[in-house]
Amino acid sequence: MLSLQEISDRLEIQDLLSRYSYAIDERNWDALDDVFTPDAVIDYSETGGAKGSVAQIKAWLPVAMERFPLFQHMVATTKLELEGDSARSRTVLFNPMVYKAEDGKEQVFFIGLWYRDKLVRTEQGWRIAERYEEMGYAHNVPDMPPIPPVEDVQVS
Repeated sequence: MLSLQEISDRLEIQDLLSRYSYAIDERNWDALDDVFTPDAVIDYSETGGAKGSVAQIKAWLPVAMERFPLFQHMVATTKLELEGDSARSRTVLFNPMVYKAEDGKEQVFFIGLWYRDKLVRTEQGWRIAERYEEMGYAHNVPDMPPIPPVEDVQVS
């Protein structure tokens, strides 16, 4: 039987994962400050993205996502291992995206992956301390120019 604390932790972590998805889908990069710890490491490299600090990723995301006029991050089926004030999770992501080529042509494609997260309880609630995107599959991915590396993006 789950304790009230574990029920609360699970609900708070599920809300945290949803807040991440909405921050990305709404292009509200500053909302990521309420999702990650200030010293978090975010690694999108296996799926073709960048690896860096929260500040680096917040600067990189607008550049990387500019070519996609629409996308949805749908998280589900979280496997969660709670250990006091820390936790590990593996969460399914289904991510339909629309790519807009330079000629204006749009193409819908899909990516399926897992978020592998290390989470910590902070004074502000649960936060992601480490995020790793593990590639699952991709369907109908268009030919696209490479996304600039995080090192080429100016952090403000």
